[in-house]
Amino acid sequence: MLLGQSGSGKSTLLSLICGIVLPDSGDVAVIGQKISALRPSARDRFRAETIGLVFQQFNLLPYASVADNILLPLRFAPARRARVDDPLREAARLCRALDLPEAALGQSAGRLSVGQQQRVAVARALIGAPPLIVADEPTSALDAETQTAFLDLLFAQVRAVGASLLMVSHDPRLGARFDRVLQISTIVRPLSRPTS
Repeated sequence: MLLGQSGSGKSTLLSLICGIVLPDSGDVAVIGQKISALRPSARDRFRAETIGLVFQQFNLLPYASVADNILLPLRFAPARRARVDDPLREAARLCRALDLPEAALGQSAGRLSVGQQQRVAVARALIGAPPLIVADEPTSALDAETQTAFLDLLFAQVRAVGASLLMVSHDPRLGARFDRVLQISTIVRPLSRPTS
């Protein structure tokens, strides 16, 4: 888990890990691959194949069905697609495992509650069993009881597919659920005064 206050750089670090932004200097390696050295198209392909993303705002296509939202990564990641015998059946299985009614598969994602949309976003990240799941503040909009139930489901599914989970939060209470917790601190440096 990556822990830190708002503005400490947690989301920026996730963007570096996912290859969405590149470092000004140095290298970024993920699962043994130096992603900062890849060409943009190769970096995009690596991200699609290797990383399941759960965005803070979920980034679902509101007018598309839940099934289409869950299956979307398989269109861009042939290796993830190859690990799924029957994509629609796997989407239904993930819905059941995440406590979403199977009937939701045909509904528009935008018609779901926030908690249901969050579970769709997790199902989308998990489909095709990517080795790394990256979740940016996935519990920030949930009350304590819903947060606990959601995290229980998330951890169970991450274990089921054998993935690693990197989650960002500003809530230190969640750290007890993780094997490792890294704290990001904001360092404020005073501006230097011009010498006269």
